[in-house]
Amino acid sequence: MRLDESAVRVDPAPAGFGLPLLARPERPGVPLVEYVRTHPETVRRWLDRAGAVMFRGFGVTLDALGPVTTALAGTPEAYVERSTPRTELADRVYTATDHPADQRIPLHNENSYQWQFPGLLAFCCLRPGTAGGATPVADTRQVLARIPPAVLRPFAEHGVRYVRTFGGGLGLPWQEVFQTASRSAVTDYCRSRDIEVEWRPDGVLRTSQVRPAVAVHPRTGARVWFNHAAFFHPYALPAEVREALLRQFAEEDLPNVARYGDGRRIPRSVLAELVAAYAAEQVSVPWEAGDVLLVDNLLAAHGREPFSGERRVAVTMAGPIRWADVAASPDGAG
Repeated sequence: MRLDESAVRVDPAPAGFGLPLLARPERPGVPLVEYVRTHPETVRRWLDRAGAVMFRGFGVTLDALGPVTTALAGTPEAYVERSTPRTELADRVYTATDHPADQRIPLHNENSYQWQFPGLLAFCCLRPGTAGGATPVADTRQVLARIPPAVLRPFAEHGVRYVRTFGGGLGLPWQEVFQTASRSAVTDYCRSRDIEVEWRPDGVLRTSQVRPAVAVHPRTGARVWFNHAAFFHPYALPAEVREALLRQFAEEDLPNVARYGDGRRIPRSVLAELVAAYAAEQVSVPWEAGDVLLVDNLLAAHGREPFSGERRVAVTMAGPIRWADVAASPDGAG
């Protein structure tokens, strides 16, 4: 089936924001999979412009999510080097996260701490919650523009160091994170991706990796704020959770800790600046069943609002991009 480009219309994004664009069928029965297959460059232009596009009114089900992703970015990728628990619903189609419903998930870019990360995310609402549960998004071009130069400078010069600890009663076990029970396979994987590895006698694994904080979008050339500096900062945790953990564990033993690339702690005042920059650009659109939200992972950060009810959102990840191909120079030249 070949669909005319006019079969889908794009409505303005919420007032004052450039994302997400809202795309709707002009008539009943327009299959989103076929539209994306027929007009992938049109959808890509929308993503380049806004960073995120919400497709509403197409009645998409779980079976269609993988083909929609494939049409734009190739076969969905497996979720490895994990930082959140997920359930695999179909081949390389996962729950968006299995975090408790009452917890807010801060804005972040998927797997930005990895040597290679997905360029495209496709979320599908299988069942909305009874209240809350939106997936907020924020334009990372605008987030970057809001960060004061003095705050940005050490990130641009040194990047972000991610120290991750697996085991010891906190966080995900390394077997789940790396999807293997072989220590040698984990060590080989890490070494091939510039990740330092420390195996402890008690079976705990600690890794450390430095990644850039600012990227250059491969199609638009835009500079974007792309990292987990705020997401993995210990003081990004809810106060009661953080205080309980730090009564029992040293900060460096927490599952995820973000520091400047040279190893210095990121001050809480800097975290506050980053959180404010995200908050100023955040916009949320409540889910409806059958919605698909396409997110350019470099151009838009995403998160999750707390919810009640039996919310179910699936996600696929595709279009792998290597940091070596998109890292911005410290002086801002590219």
